[in-house]
Amino acid sequence: MARYTIDDAVTDLSAVLDRAPKGAVSGEWTASTMQAGHADMSGGYKDSSGAYLSDPHGALFDAIQQIMSRLADAGHDRFNRMQITWTAGSWPFRKSKVTVQTLFDAASVPRGADDPVFERAADCRRRIWEDAGAYIEGYAARSEAANAHRQTAWFGPHRRVLLVRDQHGLHLVTDGLSTPWAGIAEPENGVECELILPMDMFGEPQSLDVQTDAQTVDLWATTLIAVGDLVADGYRVARDVSVHGAILFCALPDGCLPYTRLILSLDGRVLSNLPFGNVPLLRATPIREAELDGLDLDGTWAADAAKTILQRRHTKA
Repeated sequence: MARYTIDDAVTDLSAVLDRAPKGAVSGEWTASTMQAGHADMSGGYKDSSGAYLSDPHGALFDAIQQIMSRLADAGHDRFNRMQITWTAGSWPFRKSKVTVQTLFDAASVPRGADDPVFERAADCRRRIWEDAGAYIEGYAARSEAANAHRQTAWFGPHRRVLLVRDQHGLHLVTDGLSTPWAGIAEPENGVECELILPMDMFGEPQSLDVQTDAQTVDLWATTLIAVGDLVADGYRVARDVSVHGAILFCALPDGCLPYTRLILSLDGRVLSNLPFGNVPLLRATPIREAELDGLDLDGTWAADAAKTILQRRHTKA
């Protein structure tokens, strides 16, 4: 069988691109190969004014992915992106013109499953707690359900909760939200935060015992994993907490009664020197439904109500 070439790719793409929407005079696209289970494409057809025309990517995306796979299988130089241009012909006198260029963009190579940055982030967090004089008793909850690219629901390999004890008592702390995401290239510390849940509200700070209060610890550790899922799935939650100071973040499951809602606020501490800089620690505070009585829950994240509740608690303390 003849080796698949760029000329073959041009011929195959022409057949797809010539089914252009009405008014299209040109088009340009940039597509990535499948990397860590993800591929993308940008661009589209343009009209005579240079404006993009609305047109679904589906058939073209599939065709480009197939063509890139055939070029890769044919032994061409390593590439992970393809740039395509299309110029309409003056039918029936001139055919359309298609160009195809492959290139390798090192900056877009995603972190692989064995990238050392993941464990470097975990080691850094552990050192931060140890340097602060906190004793780490182990994982209160953890999930090993990562895919082949080491992506969990937190998009990195670590989805777990630590038990940390210091002079103020026992705390549950997420361990993995700030791990850089697997399968992408961006230099970011995950969702740029970690959560801490002080356990003093469930008993006297120094009297809580991991063994005798195992049921309480397990309940809130599991809950904190689920809250972490919401933070990871949200958009810039840490930024919103930083902007508003505190937010009414989510409802709690019935197993957490009498607590029904959760507030996220700035703890004041920062986890420093992670692989891509510093991230804030966000304090998770469970509240009872009655604490919302008479408060205005309108506005972004009901931030005013959240701050009022925290202020009342601080005043009582």
